[in-house]
Amino acid sequence: MKEIRIIPCLDVKEGRVVKGVNFENLRDARDPVEAASAYCREGADELVFLDIFATVESRKTRLEWVRKVCEVVTIPFAVGGGIGSVEDMKVLLDIGVNKVSINTAAVRNPDLVAGAAKEFGSDRLVVAIDGKKNPPDSGSPRLEVVVRSGSEAMGMELVSWAKRVEELGAGEILLTSKDADGTKEGYDLEMTRAVAEAVGIPVTASGGAGKLEHLYDAVTIGKASAVLAASIFHFREISISQAKRYLKDRGLPVKTQKMQGGDQCL
Repeated sequence: MKEIRIIPCLDVKEGRVVKGVNFENLRDARDPVEAASAYCREGADELVFLDIFATVESRKTRLEWVRKVCEVVTIPFAVGGGIGSVEDMKVLLDIGVNKVSINTAAVRNPDLVAGAAKEFGSDRLVVAIDGKKNPPDSGSPRLEVVVRSGSEAMGMELVSWAKRVEELGAGEILLTSKDADGTKEGYDLEMTRAVAEAVGIPVTASGGAGKLEHLYDAVTIGKASAVLAASIFHFREISISQAKRYLKDRGLPVKTQKMQGGDQCL
């Protein structure tokens, strides 16, 4: 098993990191630059920055927000939200972003995935997939793709879409359960495992982390390659070092990072 990555997520609205439940009722968490700098010092493996209202507001990613974070990050840094073309991706990569993440644009135009993979390489392309779970008699797929910050159900079967984006050239999948998001009741292990077992690329579990056991379950039961969380890190309920130590003590491989001052986080 490869080293499990621990990834804080910065959901950004109006220049501030925010967090809600089921993609709604957002509350202020912290400054994105301060948060990014802190997570780098604390030993996070990667950082994800999502301009969460860019697509809903029909605009591009706010580059001024991204540039400020780029100035302080020392770990791989992925950006999503408002990216609709290869040209949009190039702008972000040129200012220092390591990976770009596309979601709604990929669903609307799957050829964008193939074009981006050809232009920049799969290792720089993340396809984010948001999903919800429907009851058996709903007439919709059990696991359904949603877009536009979860506001629009697409009628697409989620696992099939995950397989397709892999075929088109995505380097990894960022999978978020709208139902679990912000609840702190645990990741959607059924959804995570279904996707992880169906594809050969890394899958990051997102949505629902509330305690250390949830991170472990996402990897051991959900088969995720990485765990992404927001609330537990932003509000300092769990630290990056605690998460890594917990996973390591239970036999999972994690990366040892050098913290500021030369101390190790493990």
